[in-house]
Amino acid sequence: MKNIKDELQHIILGDEQSGTGSALKKAQTFLRGYAQAGFDPQKQQYLKSKEAEAILAFTNAENLFYGDEISESDFISEGAEQKVYRLSESEILKTNAGIFYEYWLDYFNSLLLHNYFFPATAYSFLGFKLINTELHAVVKQDFVVATQPTDLDLVRQFLLYNGFQLKKNNDYFNVDLGLIFEDLHDENVLSDKGILFFIDTIFYITPTFYNSY
Repeated sequence: MKNIKDELQHIILGDEQSGTGSALKKAQTFLRGYAQAGFDPQKQQYLKSKEAEAILAFTNAENLFYGDEISESDFISEGAEQKVYRLSESEILKTNAGIFYEYWLDYFNSLLLHNYFFPATAYSFLGFKLINTELHAVVKQDFVVATQPTDLDLVRQFLLYNGFQLKKNNDYFNVDLGLIFEDLHDENVLSDKGILFFIDTIFYITPTFYNSY
């Protein structure tokens, strides 16, 4: 577990911006710096609305707006936090308003954690977009076709083997890593020929994540 935690801390706290995840890491690095500069957790001075204002300025400066039209004819499905569209035969596009996260930084941390644990369904960050004046992140992901219903008992066994304990319903936690892992119902974990694909994940970092062994 120590090596995994070291790797995860490096991913979240490091500043590298290389490879296909460069835009994702660039946005996360900016948001982490903004949080460190402006957030006093005792006074709760760090507002998500102010964070969004900073994101818009950053997006303009870094040319990180997603400018392509998103056609409703490509719409596939939606949940509370995002809409899903067909991007190509093999990829989907998701627009996410970040409502499951207290701050946008938390959302980007979750994406980075997902990409570490589940590279087969890794997210690529395409940019920010204003949709009906509301800020959204736009990401793409490989399209997974489920060939059988997902057995949630197998999901629990898989996560238990990897150190994630069931908390309640479909929510898990990993004490050693300091991570909470939620909403793993059968629409967010798909099964293709007996292989589990985690396509929609929600990770939360707890304070113990930053502790050393």
